[in-house]
Amino acid sequence: MSDVKNILLAGVGGQGILLASEVLSEVMMMAGMDVKKNEIHGMSQRGGSVTSHVRYGEKVYSSIIPEGEVDILFSFELLEAKRYLPLLRKEGQVIVNNLKIAPPSVALGKQVYPENLADEIGKQFPATKVINGLDLALEAGNPKTVNTVLLGALSKVLDVDYQLWIDALNKMVPAKLLDINLNAFELGRNAV
Repeated sequence: MSDVKNILLAGVGGQGILLASEVLSEVMMMAGMDVKKNEIHGMSQRGGSVTSHVRYGEKVYSSIIPEGEVDILFSFELLEAKRYLPLLRKEGQVIVNNLKIAPPSVALGKQVYPENLADEIGKQFPATKVINGLDLALEAGNPKTVNTVLLGALSKVLDVDYQLWIDALNKMVPAKLLDINLNAFELGRNAV
C-alpha cells in the first residue's frame, strides 16, 4: 500500500485554486513530505475549468493522480465537484464550496444547472463537507478570500500541525492581506 496521499483541487478560473494548491504544497513540504504538484488551467481566464493535483508522502514519483486514487476532492464549485467524482477512491472524501457558477452551456440556455448537487454528492460520498465559502469570506471582510476559507476547512481533515498552515499563509500571502486571510482561514476551520 502506498503512503502517497492525493488531493485534487477543482474549480473555475479566478477562484484562487492555484494559490490554494501552492499553500497546500508548502504546508506538506514544511511537514517533511515529498510533494508533487500539477496544474491544468484550461480556459481559466474565461471562467473555464481549473484543476491542480497535489500528491504528498514519503516519496512521490509522479505529479498526476491516477484515476480512482483521489483521497480528497477539494472543489471550489459544485458542478466541478460532480465532474471529478469518478476520480475519487470509494472511501474518498469531498470538501466542496456550495457555490454555483453556470458554465457557458447553462448561461446560453442550452442546458440547466443540475439541482441538489450537494445532496447527490453527499449520498455518493458520506464524508462530504459542504462549506458556504462566500458567506464566510464576506464575514472575514473580503469575498476574494473564499480560497483561504476553504483551505481552513481542508486543514481540519488533514493530520498536519496547525502552525504549519499559519506559517505557510504568512509566507505566501501578501502582508497587506494577511490579517483578513488568517481570519478567513479560521472561519473555514470552524465551519467543519
